[in-house]
Amino acid sequence: MYNIVSSFVIPKTTSPKPLGMDRKLMRQRSKKVRKIRNRSVLVALALAIIFYFSSSQQITHLERVQEKGELVMLTIPGPTTYFEDGRGKNGLDYLIAKAFAKSLGVELRVQSKLSLRNLLVAVGGPQGDFAAANLVQTEERSQSLRFSAPYLEVTHQLLYRRGTPKPKSLSDIDGELLVITSSSHSEQLKSLSVDIPQLRWREQDEIEMGDLIRMVHTGEIDYTVVDSIAYLVNRHIYPNAGLAIDISEPQMVAWAFPSHEDGSLLNAANTFLTNYISSGQMERLKEQLLAQSNNFSVADSKRLGQLVAKRLPTYELLFRQTAAKNNLDWQLLAAVAYQESHWNPRAKSPTGVRGLMMLTLDTAKEMGVSNRLDANQSIKGGAAYLAKLRARLPARITEPDRTFLALAAYNVGFGHLEDARILTQRGGKNPDSWEDVRQYLPLLSTKKFYSTLKYGYARGAEPVLYVSNIQYYRNYLELYSLHLKDPPSEKTNDSASQPKWESNSLPSI
Repeated sequence: MYNIVSSFVIPKTTSPKPLGMDRKLMRQRSKKVRKIRNRSVLVALALAIIFYFSSSQQITHLERVQEKGELVMLTIPGPTTYFEDGRGKNGLDYLIAKAFAKSLGVELRVQSKLSLRNLLVAVGGPQGDFAAANLVQTEERSQSLRFSAPYLEVTHQLLYRRGTPKPKSLSDIDGELLVITSSSHSEQLKSLSVDIPQLRWREQDEIEMGDLIRMVHTGEIDYTVVDSIAYLVNRHIYPNAGLAIDISEPQMVAWAFPSHEDGSLLNAANTFLTNYISSGQMERLKEQLLAQSNNFSVADSKRLGQLVAKRLPTYELLFRQTAAKNNLDWQLLAAVAYQESHWNPRAKSPTGVRGLMMLTLDTAKEMGVSNRLDANQSIKGGAAYLAKLRARLPARITEPDRTFLALAAYNVGFGHLEDARILTQRGGKNPDSWEDVRQYLPLLSTKKFYSTLKYGYARGAEPVLYVSNIQYYRNYLELYSLHLKDPPSEKTNDSASQPKWESNSLPSI
């Protein structure tokens, strides 16, 4: 018989495991479980600590900008958005954004994009903090972007080529209408096409307002839509492009910010723009922007364009070389020569001034010019004389006032300029500011005033017009040079000292 114990006997065919081995395996498994558990606890604790500090010390968008010490602006290169010339970095959006960066205590860095479409996609990514490219706030864009307070107001305008039938409405269009891809002008046309089903247009990427106006001017396209300020400041260089009709109500231009950020940088921008506008700085930029456009004349602009093509190439290298030696801008020197003689080396006035730079006998002798009809001598003598006048002004006078005052002296004489500066000071204004001095120069022809001055009577209104014309011609040459350049590459541009703003085209897109 089997007893109770024998009933639990393991059959002989099975090899029994020692009891100590089972306990050993259990201890090993238990040890592994404890290790896994401890690691999990440590990971959870680390995550909790990270979460605690990140939540209690969250860095805002504004703080990130200030921490890295730079504000990155996305833009599209253009005559006013952002460009570089012989005087450094320039453009309306660049200058405003640079002032914004300065208010934050950081440097401005510019990231250029080739097209509007690329720009809008890049906003809020690693490439830039915000976009500033004369952007119009639209309903479609507002779905993915947040916009700052507006700083400009523009109207969409239809342009046509002078000499062809002028459309009275969009229904009258008979030809090719081209606009920028993804632009506010494209959105406007889509909206208007609901009521004008026959309306057709083409869109093109990697192009800007100045290009479109030029294409209408040359007849490459029949029509385009640009903003009102773009037309005003480009019309003198492309006079064949005429205004047909407005096709929109006033549109707001603003900076674009990413919608996923916390809004701290946007709020700082709104505060800055509000103060910038209320201080009058924005208005001064706009006045400078449009100042040259007020001199617009289709006939004069056509003549200037013809002479730029026919005469300027003969003297351009000489202008460049001579300007560099005298620390002048070559386009400024060329503009002075155009104002004086229309680049005619044999020009002569009834008073006896002669040559391309219209030098008097005394000035020619002073500057070592033996033959005023020699273009090489004339340009070199005129440039040296202008540089000498600029150097005679008090050292405290800064640019661009220094150059403007020197130009006025080139026209009216240094003594009369000093008289005008004395009148300016008597009137409680700044004698070192061109904007103030130009208001008192015309008084030099009024006996009540010139009788109290050392140099007496002068036709004081003439240097005011003279300086204005030179600004106009210089602006034309700058735009002409910019539009001759190859399309800009997509690149990053480091911050630089703020250049002098000169009015150019201001396309809102």
